[in-house]
Amino acid sequence: MARDAAGAALPAASTPRSATVLIIDDEPQIRRVVRAALEGEAAVLLEAGTGAGGVALAGAEHPALIILDLGLPDADGQAICRALRERSQAPIVVLTARHGEAEKIALFDAGADDYVTKPFSPEELRVRVRAHLRRASSAPRADTDDPVVAGAVQIDFSVPSVTRAGSDVHLTRTEWGLLRALVAHEGRTMTHAKLFRAVWGNGSGDSQQYLRVYVRNLRQKMEIDPVRPQLIVTEPGVGYRFMRAPRA
Repeated sequence: MARDAAGAALPAASTPRSATVLIIDDEPQIRRVVRAALEGEAAVLLEAGTGAGGVALAGAEHPALIILDLGLPDADGQAICRALRERSQAPIVVLTARHGEAEKIALFDAGADDYVTKPFSPEELRVRVRAHLRRASSAPRADTDDPVVAGAVQIDFSVPSVTRAGSDVHLTRTEWGLLRALVAHEGRTMTHAKLFRAVWGNGSGDSQQYLRVYVRNLRQKMEIDPVRPQLIVTEPGVGYRFMRAPRA
């Protein structure tokens, strides 16, 4: 049964799915809209009207996905996002009225996986949530060496090896580092700064320029169509994310 932060019962979603989704928003009417949009996508819907309540629920209930409104009364939304990420690896979808590139970068750096700009379409939210839940359920576990199959590409970090349509692909040491960082955060946008630190440590240099060159090389080697990449997707002005290409 769905319940809020105080333990009150919420209308149950009639769905065969087992995912638990946590909604953190101080406006009851927004929570109602989100809840209605997610009927059929989640079996359990938890609600919190404050950041502190949301962080507590995330730690106790281990939701499969978290929807977070940045405009909370008790704390800065980005701080809450960071606190959630410390307690959970669940995808975090942010509801925000902010449009600027700097704000997007700050969100992803704080641990968000996606954002929906207010006013938002319930259908858009539903589609985004569905996609994140699907990717989260099919993502490789970080503590296994199971090969990652993405369309015609197979990646095995235990060897290591990459094949595309059955043919071996040679990667440089740096390309391996970049690919490992992207795959480890599958479905999540990594900002230029985060990727740069993951691959080059604390070295100095133009992170966007370095990454532009190496991402282009990876795409040339791995993508079926590098001009229309499906594996390494660009979030304009923000960074990159690894996505499994749809199977033919």
